[in-house]
Amino acid sequence: MSRILLADDSPHAQRMGERILREEGFEVVSLTDGETTLVRLADVDPDLILADVFLPGKSGVEICRHVKSDPRLRHVRVVLTAGLLEPFDEEEARLAGCAAILKKPFEASKMMETIHPLVQESQLARGLLAEALASVVPETPALAPLEIDPERVQAAVTLALDAALPALVHEITERVLIALCRAG
Repeated sequence: MSRILLADDSPHAQRMGERILREEGFEVVSLTDGETTLVRLADVDPDLILADVFLPGKSGVEICRHVKSDPRLRHVRVVLTAGLLEPFDEEEARLAGCAAILKKPFEASKMMETIHPLVQESQLARGLLAEALASVVPETPALAPLEIDPERVQAAVTLALDAALPALVHEITERVLIALCRAG
């Protein structure tokens, strides 16, 4: 199931967005500010972020820049949202890497027309990223289980303690002498 992170500080916009997205079969995680959105990106692991341009903390544009600058998140598509009468610089949004802009209140058909292809792009890019990483980082062969000899472990611990004991005795003696001098 595709996951969408919906970041909007308007309870009405969140309810509308969640309803539309869930009816289309998306899993939705809703947040109300930009700082929390940035912190939660790793554990939410969205295919798409739907973020209000005017979020408190970090703006939708700042979230977009962050996502597009992080190689692990670059596959995530970001759609910025704004109210019909909220003026914002759409060119700045596009330069930040925004995939689309939606106006609120959300219209279900327009939202889905915008989001469906972007989620598919994100999933394709995620798969290509995983393949590229797999080719760069070869799979390590499974290690054979270790045979543990309790006597050898005990001998190693004894040797380590024997080596450390004189220094430990010296340090404890110094601390006791200092404590006795202060007390006397």
